[in-house]
Amino acid sequence: MENLSAIASWSGGKDSCLAYYRAIKKGYEIKSLLSFISRESKRGCFHGIVGDLIRLQAESLGVPLVLEEVSPDMQKYEEEFKAAVGKFKPQGIGSMVFGDIYLLDHQSWVDRVCSEIGIKPVEPLWNESTDGLLNEFIDLGFKTVIVSCKADVLGEEFIGKIIDKDMIGEFKKRNVCPCGENGEYHTLVIDGPIFKNRINILDSQPILRDGFWKHWFLDIKKYESVKK
Repeated sequence: MENLSAIASWSGGKDSCLAYYRAIKKGYEIKSLLSFISRESKRGCFHGIVGDLIRLQAESLGVPLVLEEVSPDMQKYEEEFKAAVGKFKPQGIGSMVFGDIYLLDHQSWVDRVCSEIGIKPVEPLWNESTDGLLNEFIDLGFKTVIVSCKADVLGEEFIGKIIDKDMIGEFKKRNVCPCGENGEYHTLVIDGPIFKNRINILDSQPILRDGFWKHWFLDIKKYESVKK
């Protein structure tokens, strides 16, 4: 009999959220969310989301959260990832849910690393239409805000916007993957059918950061969690 006790990789964004939603609909029992933040910035490495916002999401779902700090070095990150996931093995966890869609390099990494840990990777969104996934996410009643984007792909005007069906057309005009699978943008889920509370962003501003790529980030200064 298949072990349906699982943990879920949780970034705070739409893909990990939809993967979680689909996994529980398939009967997986998610025992914990596992999130990784930068040891230096204390924020999500790509989304730029502070840990307290991720905690609010987990509390709203009613699922425990484990927040792990990681290094930017890929070799160290892999070691830290394995150590973090390995802590769940004694609890009888058999699977880990991921929100990958079509990037073969990342799926191959996930398959290899999970095999080495001895845990089954579950990919509920794999190889599906990005248009279809985003439309499904919106139709289900989820709401998500763009919190980071590559500055040479999407401009400052996209930061802080809620993704709706009109936005899908805007992405296509700019030759951007509708789901941002190539890192074009990242999101924060603020509401949806599986959440008891919604997150209201009360004060924020876009900031530009230099690095290997220039990125716009939404610096969320004030927020609240409101019972629905």
